[in-house]
Amino acid sequence: MTHVEQKPERLHALDAVRGYALLLGIVLHATVSFLPSPTRIWIIQDSHPSITLGVLFFAIHVFRMTTFFLIAGFFAHLSFHRRGTWGFIKDRLQRIALPLVVGWPILFTAMGMVVIWAAGFPNGGPLLGQPRWPPVLPRFPLTHLWFLYVLLELYAGLLVLRAGVAWLDQDGRVRDRLDRVVGLVMLSRFAPAIMALPIGIALCLDPTWLGWLGVRTPDSSLVTNPQALIGFGTAFGFGWLLHRQIDLIKILEQRWLLNLVLAIVLITASFFLAVATVMQPQPIGYSAIKLAGAACYALAIWTTTFAAIGAALRFLSGYSATRRYLADASYWLYLIHLPILMALQVAVSNLDWPWPVKFGTILLIALPLMLASYQFLVRYSFIGTVLNGRRVRRGGQIAPTTAEGSAAM
Repeated sequence: MTHVEQKPERLHALDAVRGYALLLGIVLHATVSFLPSPTRIWIIQDSHPSITLGVLFFAIHVFRMTTFFLIAGFFAHLSFHRRGTWGFIKDRLQRIALPLVVGWPILFTAMGMVVIWAAGFPNGGPLLGQPRWPPVLPRFPLTHLWFLYVLLELYAGLLVLRAGVAWLDQDGRVRDRLDRVVGLVMLSRFAPAIMALPIGIALCLDPTWLGWLGVRTPDSSLVTNPQALIGFGTAFGFGWLLHRQIDLIKILEQRWLLNLVLAIVLITASFFLAVATVMQPQPIGYSAIKLAGAACYALAIWTTTFAAIGAALRFLSGYSATRRYLADASYWLYLIHLPILMALQVAVSNLDWPWPVKFGTILLIALPLMLASYQFLVRYSFIGTVLNGRRVRRGGQIAPTTAEGSAAM
């Protein structure tokens, strides 16, 4: 493989996408208590549900994690070739495994306390079918930290696969052919449809799949479900291979507007098809509606992912201290956000305020609080070193980190 010199401006854009994907997760979880549903789907159901927030939830949920895992695979390949195998493993254990092992019991305890508080409300409390404690393995409440667990699975699987390929393909011919295939996919205007095939087939073959579910979140078991492995594994592997030919990302920049228009159309179609199956569980032509919904949803995942990355490359390629700060902070914010949001959702749930005021209050309290904790407790501390690499102050100024250092995943 020919080494390609990394372009800092490109990494700024991709690092921003990774950070914004995590921050969008905070917004997404803030909407959950407001989702209009005949049955309660969260620890609390707000007294002022919102269809608008339901649409926002749906749109974010379509592409956020696929985009995140693609960027994670891209930066994983970068880090692997800079650090070597053992350096890469050590780095991933520090930045991914350690936060999972240390953070999970603290955050799970905090969330459990909020659930107990919510149980005192007529519109809150534990959900029916919620796993009991202690769990019966392999069931396990990974909560929102499931993405760390899946990342570790993907890192391990890819390292084993790469070692096997390197041993069998010592002359590099197989890898050259694979690079050609990736290049042909990226050059094709049907690239989103090609990438959507694996997850589209997985969604179609699931008899219980509903449009609102998207790719099934592997948050309650130590055995990751096939949908998540296929959907997020495809994205991660494609990101890894894309970094081998880094100039191919220019194609996404060139097609960002086309992909954005297609993404809006497909997300809209997916939303109405999902509504059709929810409002009438068995309407006429239910199977056809479900099949169309799965196809639209799979296409929406990849057109939106390509649009998000392409738009970032088009508009966010230059260095920005603010964007870099948010990218650095996003990992910590995402780790700690859920119990904070849950507590605020419970606190405002029965207030007779319009939903925009409630939703805005939750975010306007949670985000500054979490950013303050990052700035004063994490950024220059041992925790910050674990999450994002060591940072030092120089003459009272914040020293910028490398693109690799800020891309924890």
